[in-house]
Amino acid sequence: MFRRNRQERKSFLHGLIFGIGLMSILIFGQQALSAFFTSLGISAKTEPDFELMAQAWETIRAEYVDRDAVKPQKMTYGAIAGMVEALGDTDHSTFLSPQMLKDEENFAKGSYKGIGAELRLKNGHVVIVAPFDGSPAQKAGLRPGQVILKVDGKSINGLPLIQVVQRISGEGGTRVTLTILSPGSGNARDVTLTRTTISMHNVTWQKLPGTDLAHLRLAGFSEGVAKDMRAALEEITQTGASGIVLDLRDNPGGLLSEAIGVASLFLREGNVLLEKGVTGKITNVPVRPGGIAPKIPLVVLINSGSASAAEILSGALQDAGRAELIGEKTFGTGTVLQEFPLNDGSALLLAVQEWLTPKGRVIWHQGIDPDQKVALPEGTLPLFPLLERGMTPSELRQSTDRQLLAALKVLKEERR
Repeated sequence: MFRRNRQERKSFLHGLIFGIGLMSILIFGQQALSAFFTSLGISAKTEPDFELMAQAWETIRAEYVDRDAVKPQKMTYGAIAGMVEALGDTDHSTFLSPQMLKDEENFAKGSYKGIGAELRLKNGHVVIVAPFDGSPAQKAGLRPGQVILKVDGKSINGLPLIQVVQRISGEGGTRVTLTILSPGSGNARDVTLTRTTISMHNVTWQKLPGTDLAHLRLAGFSEGVAKDMRAALEEITQTGASGIVLDLRDNPGGLLSEAIGVASLFLREGNVLLEKGVTGKITNVPVRPGGIAPKIPLVVLINSGSASAAEILSGALQDAGRAELIGEKTFGTGTVLQEFPLNDGSALLLAVQEWLTPKGRVIWHQGIDPDQKVALPEGTLPLFPLLERGMTPSELRQSTDRQLLAALKVLKEERR
């Protein structure tokens, strides 16, 4: 979950201690090294740790036999990524190379390039959090929870996430083959995808065939989503829809401000979430005034690919008794990330606050539990609004999307 505030951004140790400048200091001795640490604001208490890192750096540079493998930038990025991973927040806090940061910013603006999937490290494995709508990953049938074992036939076991992302990323029109493990079945298969550039349409909706109910899909929380949701809700209201299925499945999240804005469309009062700071202080984040859909019957669909902002929204609606949640437990991303730029255009995304539901429930590593647990059959892809255009009422009833059908049942029962 991002909260970007350019006024809060800070540089981080001015490039750490790596590179040619550091190696020159090592040559001139301990006094120069101590002066260098002091210039970076490093206390005497932590100097031994930085000296140890410098010693390892210099030993590798001088002694490692494969000279072609000694690449300063790669070693630096690996060291920074390792520090972040050592925090144990492998679901969230991360290090981004300049290209990864650019991709992240493009996603926040509603576009991306590559295969179109949110990836995280979980229990030592690179896991698909969610494929993006209309992406090569979604079209190839990749699903939340699947594990990536290999990229182009080469094992990624033990690699930092940044290196895995770099191997998967590439220019539009190029191809990459992933070896995918489905934990449910234990089967592995190779999937070849063509990378592309896609402009995201995060808000889509469709009147469900044979009903007066609207299927409202929210695929991500990029800039302007709350405004787009308001427009969609106005259209839905004008059609006379008697209820809404709000679909947050495979929604990897996005901007905190947009999550607050969207939740406020469905709530009249109370809090959207609680923020817990580093000192333990809890701050209320209230509902914004001006909601336009506080009463229309609402059911929310969630699954293991619902993360971050999607969990804020679903938790707020659940705690307020505003909507029943149907599906599967969400991913469990419960911290607010702040971006700390580094000198070469890379950045750290660090968890600086933990967020809780309005009733104080912890989401970090726990997730949001649905009110009604409904799983999809193995290999079944969710129905989204774009797929429902032209579908007949009979085709909808025969769909294997049990979660959507369960939501329709709840809304129909509420009208009795």
